[in-house]
Amino acid sequence: MRTKSLTLVRVILLLVWLVIGGVGGMAQGQLSSVQENDQALYLPESAESTYVAERVGDFTDSQSLPVFVVFTTVDGEPLTEQQIGILNQRAQAIAEVAMPDGTSLGAYLDNPASAFIPADDGASGMWPISLDSSLVRELDGNGDPIQSTSIEAIRAYVADTVAEVGNLEAATTGPGAIVADLANAFAGIDLVLLLVAVVLVFVILIVVYRSFLLPIIVLTTAIFALCGAGLVVFWLADAGIVVLSAQTQGILSILVIGATTDYCLLIVSRYREELALRESPFEAMKAALRATWEPVVASAATVSAGLFCLLLSDLRVTASLGPVSIIGIVFCVLAAMTLLPTLLLLPGRHARVMFWPAKVAVTNDASRDGWWARSAAFVARNDRRVWMTTAVILLAFVGFVPSFQAKGLSSTDTIVGETESENGLELLYEIFPQTAAAQPVNILAPADGADDVVQTVLAVDGVTTAEITEGESGPLVSDGQVLIVASTSAPSEDIAAQNTVGDIREAVDGMDVFVGGDAATRLDTQQTGTSDLLKVVPVTLVVVGLMLMVLLRSITAPLLVLAANILSFGATLGIAAILFNNVLGWPGSDASVPLYSFIFLVALSIDYTIFLMTRAREESLRHGTRRGIVTAVAATGGVITSAGLVLAATFAALVVIPLLFMIQLAIIVAMGILIDTFVVRTLLVPGLVHDVGNRVWWPWQERMVKIEAAQTT
Repeated sequence: MRTKSLTLVRVILLLVWLVIGGVGGMAQGQLSSVQENDQALYLPESAESTYVAERVGDFTDSQSLPVFVVFTTVDGEPLTEQQIGILNQRAQAIAEVAMPDGTSLGAYLDNPASAFIPADDGASGMWPISLDSSLVRELDGNGDPIQSTSIEAIRAYVADTVAEVGNLEAATTGPGAIVADLANAFAGIDLVLLLVAVVLVFVILIVVYRSFLLPIIVLTTAIFALCGAGLVVFWLADAGIVVLSAQTQGILSILVIGATTDYCLLIVSRYREELALRESPFEAMKAALRATWEPVVASAATVSAGLFCLLLSDLRVTASLGPVSIIGIVFCVLAAMTLLPTLLLLPGRHARVMFWPAKVAVTNDASRDGWWARSAAFVARNDRRVWMTTAVILLAFVGFVPSFQAKGLSSTDTIVGETESENGLELLYEIFPQTAAAQPVNILAPADGADDVVQTVLAVDGVTTAEITEGESGPLVSDGQVLIVASTSAPSEDIAAQNTVGDIREAVDGMDVFVGGDAATRLDTQQTGTSDLLKVVPVTLVVVGLMLMVLLRSITAPLLVLAANILSFGATLGIAAILFNNVLGWPGSDASVPLYSFIFLVALSIDYTIFLMTRAREESLRHGTRRGIVTAVAATGGVITSAGLVLAATFAALVVIPLLFMIQLAIIVAMGILIDTFVVRTLLVPGLVHDVGNRVWWPWQERMVKIEAAQTT
């Protein structure tokens, strides 16, 4: 009767996961339709640039997003009158360009009329186009982003124009094109990212298990977990409860695949141990789940607690990453604890076939020998020397952390590799330098002191013009404020424009003035990211520390573990600074890179220490602390190393996304996980625990003391 009940439970679980996989798979494919990738939408209402953006509409009806099409002759010869005439005709007809949804481009233009503007050199010129920024964030009739489809339509029209005119080259650029190219960097990347991650994990699992069936089962479990997480995230994003960006979706995919695989590795490893002691696969699985549920759930709870701290962020996209990732972690645990055992036990009494071609026989012997046992013994013999040497080396790399440049990037540096908008932008500013002011700085100032504000702003280095917005009868006034439009010598996409905005704010401090605009939005985003780091990091450390104290029933052990992980993170960031600055020559990093790296390294890499320390506590209660940590390292060495390689590989897969933020995050997290796996968990923590001895479990170490005393006598 009991066997039939268990079989029924397994059948129900399998059916539930099949439904989740089917419905969630469709939702996963629709996540891009509920993404928000506009940087301005991420800022809180309290941001200065947000306030200005809300008020600008009181002074002007124009809400344009500039796009420029730059034309140059191939041979450098001047344009003929016939060529100029065709370019003018084509410019005037651009509003009639057909869009994929059946509408015309003119429906999305702020100013449908356009003309060809020749340059002074006679061999080049441009079309200035203004997209309606109030529409481009929406979807067209086909459900595609208007931003991207508009730029695609313009570029197709430009290509036809170049073919008709002849001896001509063209590039569509400007702020509108840059945003579209940024969105296109993610186009179709979700499937590529998932395939790359799955292939990497599959190869590693083949090497780890030396089996063909187990990798398929583990990856199936991970993919079903991702489908479940995608389903819930889709519902929440569609309802506007969470903000889902393209980078958040990418991180979610990698996180779920990596974390689920890690949990599966731990369960399968313990299951294999139990199969050596029991004839029945069902009894072996029950014993494995009893032994692993606590570290798996504790690990997931600790990771979730760390991710929950992201809600303190003032950036909506960062704050939403917390609950989105927690949803992913929840499905990781559910899949690993329910779907994985169900799949492994499908063959019934012949479940050992899942390890084929390896053979798992009952030996009634769980003793361990091998590399990890020898490594643990070496660390035990040289505990103080090992952990102190390791700590000194890591501290040396921590010294390079101040050189990590996380002050923000120009928008053209955000995308890795060449894009049409980036190349065209350089040409545009060379031929038409005045277009650098296409997205000005918007300044709200008191009407009675506006002239003083104008003079103060004009005195700031980098400001070229500053004018009060006029109406028919003088300055436009709304709620006692006027709008001052200032131009900067650097384009709004450039980091220099952000610095100029910072100087303007400093100059008008105390004058009841608010500074906004595109460059100000970028500056506010960077500054908010920096302040988030100062808020989130301390709270995360406290929360994770408290979780570890509950899990390990100790105060000393969690403090030592946290110190080791902080040291590891610092060393990783220091190595990244050396790599980014001196080897790869990158211009810097986004301000959110250190925060994201910290959350994922401290929250995720703590997994391995939890796996190690929970096993160490289990063994310490039998054999005492020093022998317990040696046994724990020997028992968990293989599985933790495999888990570390899997998680590092999955995060490394983020490099397929051609965004500097994602590539840097991939390198830092992958490198940090490997340091935690092969250095912190292998040398630093075991050496430290062995050296400290029973005191590591303070103030509840008395039981371990009695065990060691009994063994000594």
